[in-house]
Order: sequence, then C-alpha cells, then structure tokens
Amino acid sequence: MSDSTVLVTGGTGFIGSYVVADLLDQGHDVVAYDISTDTSILEELGVAEETEIRRGDIADSTDVIRAVKETGTTHIVHLAALLTTTARDNPRMAADVNITGTNNIFEAARTLDDQVERVAWASSAAVYAPPHNYDAEWIDEEELVYPDTLYGATKEYNEHQARIYEEDYGLDHVALRPTVAYGPYRETGGSAFLANIIEKPALGESYSVEYGDQAIDWQHVEDIAQAFRKGAFTPESELSQRVYNVRGVLATVREAAEAVEDIVPDADIEVSDEGELPWTQNLDMTKAQEDLGYDPEYDLEAGFQKYINVLREDAGMDPV
Repeated sequence: MSDSTVLVTGGTGFIGSYVVADLLDQGHDVVAYDISTDTSILEELGVAEETEIRRGDIADSTDVIRAVKETGTTHIVHLAALLTTTARDNPRMAADVNITGTNNIFEAARTLDDQVERVAWASSAAVYAPPHNYDAEWIDEEELVYPDTLYGATKEYNEHQARIYEEDYGLDHVALRPTVAYGPYRETGGSAFLANIIEKPALGESYSVEYGDQAIDWQHVEDIAQAFRKGAFTPESELSQRVYNVRGVLATVREAAEAVEDIVPDADIEVSDEGELPWTQNLDMTKAQEDLGYDPEYDLEAGFQKYINVLREDAGMDPV
C-alpha cells in the first residue's frame, strides 16, 4: 500500500496510460479517471489489473470532487482534454472539457486541500504563437504566448486560471508544456500524421510526407510520462516557477524519415519540403531539467526502434 494515490484524468488514453504505468512502476497507487473505460492501452502496457479504473466526466464538478474524495487522492495528474482537431470540430465541448474540466480539478484540489498535495497538469506547446513570431532560436517559458488554435487557447486560459488559483487559494500546481508525443498505441491529435512516418514503413507500407525541412520535437510518450510524475512529486521548495517546457529530440521531418530508413532499410518514404507547420517546437527546457530533474531517455533511434518493433510484433512480423 503506497502512501500516495494519484488520480490520472484521461487515464485510459494514450499519454494517460503511459503515465499510469510509470507511476505504478514507481510504487504509487493509481486511479485512471476517464469517460472511457476502454482499458486496451493499459492492457497492452501490462498494468490494467493494477489500476483502479473509475469512469467519470471531467466536466461534471460533483463527479470530480466525489472521485477525488472517495479514492483518497493525494496527487492529481490532469490530462483529460479534447485535442487540436477534436476541439476545432467541437468548440463548445472543448470549452466544457478543457476549461471547465480543468477548473473542476482546481476546485477539487482547493476544496480538499488537506488531502490533495499537488496538481500536475497538461498545458501544451500549443500555447505558443506560430514560429515566425520569435527571434530567439530557443523559446523559453517567458516568451510570447499567443496560440492560433482553439485547443491552444484553452490551454493558455488554463495557465491563467492556475496562476490565480495559486495566488488566491494557495493551489500547489505544476503545468507542463509537452510537444509532439509519439509511441505505440497513439490514436488521435493534430500531429497524428507524423506517426505515419514511423508506422507505415514499420509495416512495409510506403508513405509521402511534406514539411521535410521543418523541425519537429519528437517526444517519446514514456518521457512525457516521466515528466508528469516529476511534476507531481518534485518538492515545492525546488520549483522556481510553475509552468515548464518539456521536450524530446528536435529533428526535421526529413531527419526523422532518415532515422526510420536506418532502422527499416527497405522503407519507402517520400519527403517534400512543401507546406509550413504552424507549431513552435524548439523549446528551451533548461528549467525543467534544473528544477524537475527531467531528462529524456529516448533519442530518435532508440525511440523509433522501440515503436517500430512493437508495431511489427503486433502485426506478426519479425523485429528489426
């Protein structure tokens, strides 16, 4: 029996399942709180049986408070959100889930402050403006925040409400701004097309992709999980701020394709320099390294190879 119980919202989703697995591996009790009770990713990761699954609606304040109270939650990792494309297609629901849902988490932590020690929650690199707005090569947390998507706007608003909750109510929180998550079992999100650079060649399929000369931050989902655990448990005295950039490996789309070709020699990937990505990816994460001790474990080759071999194994193919 652990002395900490972590409620992970969105805990049956892609990143959420990896966060659950990482927390369990570190000896914490974990509750996966999600509107979906599909545990297939948790099962793939071998942790479904150890995880308490609790179905709930993040947009329902009473349900959130009840879940936190009844499970004896001491720490919350809040990931539940509509991602970029889903938010764009469902703007009203995006406000309910991303903004009201996050407020419900902050309110639960405020109301049950004798029980809940810390909320670590997902902001996003999507809060930054498009790349042409910056002169600096590396963008730190003090740079301009001016998102051009509704998803990014919900995350920017949440950073504001988190700061007010900290200043007015003493909420102990850490916000992380991850970038492009990749890894086995990814399903949705605005950058899901990038996964095809890895997934199609892994299974022997050809793939054409644009944006060849543009840099992407490739962040293995296990590294994102590590970051949220450290965000939840780093002592408050070691925090110099409350919002942190976290990233993986910066590489152009062409460099990523070449890394895949090195692992899968017969890969058929066609890369062009057409198009322009709207994301700012070259994030300075010095503070996360210094304060949280965040250090990505996966370089491009190791991360891609692990991903490719999981895909090939699931398809009944030999590893590479």
